Amino acid sequence: MTLYETIYARRSVRQYDKTPLDETALSDIKTYLENAEQAFGQAARFEIVGNEELKGGFAPHAILSSADDSDLAYLNIGYTLQGVDLYLQSIGYGSIWCGMAKPKAAKADYRILLGFGKTDVPLRDGERDFKRKKITDISNEDNPVARAARLAPSAVNFQPWKLHFDDGLVTVKSNVRGLGKVLPGKLYLFDLGIVLKHVELALEHEGKEVSPFKLENKGSAAEISVYFSKKIV
Repeated sequence: MTLYETIYARRSVRQYDKTPLDETALSDIKTYLENAEQAFGQAARFEIVGNEELKGGFAPHAILSSADDSDLAYLNIGYTLQGVDLYLQSIGYGSIWCGMAKPKAAKADYRILLGFGKTDVPLRDGERDFKRKKITDISNEDNPVARAARLAPSAVNFQPWKLHFDDGLVTVKSNVRGLGKVLPGKLYLFDLGIVLKHVELALEHEGKEVSPFKLENKGSAAEISVYFSKKIV
């Protein structure tokens, strides 16, 4: 499956075969991770570790992310690791975002991790197999890009975003009302980065060329502008 196709099949996997992946498989994943596209001019750092190095992890492996404590860094980690999440599931592994797990060895710049490993849990059987908000609750239009965005994973399935479509532009706005009661600080920014990856993949699937994202902070909210144009072949 392509990454775009995997959007409609992925699930957050919580049950794993505890057998670690072999060195060849881990090396291939490491290579993919090292070449994963990042956004907003950021350069987050990623490390693959075993479950024995974690507190609260339940997958046999995890990708730890490290970066500075800024809005752009959080957005970039969400964007970058969501591409890896889709890649892992596209080649037959399970994966899950773990906001509560942490490395046993303290790391001042640690941000969040993605757990992964072998699993017998099947992929989802299409869009109807997801529990998400109605499309009208997260977008001013019902189109393939909005539908792909709707399926993005988020902390406690809160989906803290709204999409607005104009000619050649998708604006992804944070919608965090009530989120502070269940998710502290700026962690919603990971979710915005995740949905940006889905938006980009869907636009590209529709034959669009996507320009670099632009972030605007508006008070306590965030707004990301995603400009696109018809791809010239």
